[in-house]
Amino acid sequence: MTWQNSSAKWEQISGKWEQFKGEAQVQWGKLTDDDLDVIDGNRKKLVGKLQEKYGKAQEDVEEEVDLWIVNSRLDEH
Repeated sequence: MTWQNSSAKWEQISGKWEQFKGEAQVQWGKLTDDDLDVIDGNRKKLVGKLQEKYGKAQEDVEEEVDLWIVNSRLDEH
């Protein structure tokens, strides 16, 4: 899956970031509340923070984020 395929869903997540922060923190436990505030719904910032916290390659992190986006329960928010 590419970022383009998940971009429409990301727009929904970004618009409701306050509601999705908890899910992001459950998915990536190393993210702090401060990290999530800095990310503020910005996908590039999320990818960067995850690279920083987990020491993974950008491509791997982007795949993880795409998978999280696809599996997010947007209809519940």
